Amino acid sequence: MRAPIGDFTSADPAADAAHFTGPAAEAVRAWKGAVPAEQLLYVDTDPEKADTAVFVETYGADLHETSANCVVVAAKRGGERTLAACVVLSRTRVDVNGAVRRQLEARKASFAPMDTAVEETGMEYGGITPIGLPAGWPVLIDAAVTELPWTLIGSGRRRGKLIVPGKALAELPGALVLAGLGI
Repeated sequence: MRAPIGDFTSADPAADAAHFTGPAAEAVRAWKGAVPAEQLLYVDTDPEKADTAVFVETYGADLHETSANCVVVAAKRGGERTLAACVVLSRTRVDVNGAVRRQLEARKASFAPMDTAVEETGMEYGGITPIGLPAGWPVLIDAAVTELPWTLIGSGRRRGKLIVPGKALAELPGALVLAGLGI
């Protein structure tokens, strides 16, 4: 099947993709959202080209407008730490000190260290995705991402990406759609 965005050789329903493994794959295979699971697509990609700028150059300029990044943040309040995922368009950055800190009612919020993000999610750095995160995590999603007909996100690994309807992300456990999360 042809991918709805980007210049990929093919796209497969993610639930059927042989190379798609890990927590995100398990979550896709258990998908029960209003968006049909068949619309969650997997595209095989070169892990050496996973960083956004190189990825867009390799797989299609339209991805500059339709890609989203998922980053893990650590919020602290009263000695307690909360980990959360934030999903914003790849051409923007997460408003950690404003929108994230306020939403999580934290005294301080910052990007989680790479080793923490990898260990806690069970995903590879550079491939972290909002699909398949640990239970109970807040998943803050910029409204601009959910408005896209299709968006490209990580697959949990540097090899491969997911292409999903933006509105599917709003159905994730712990999802909260916020305007202005990406600045």
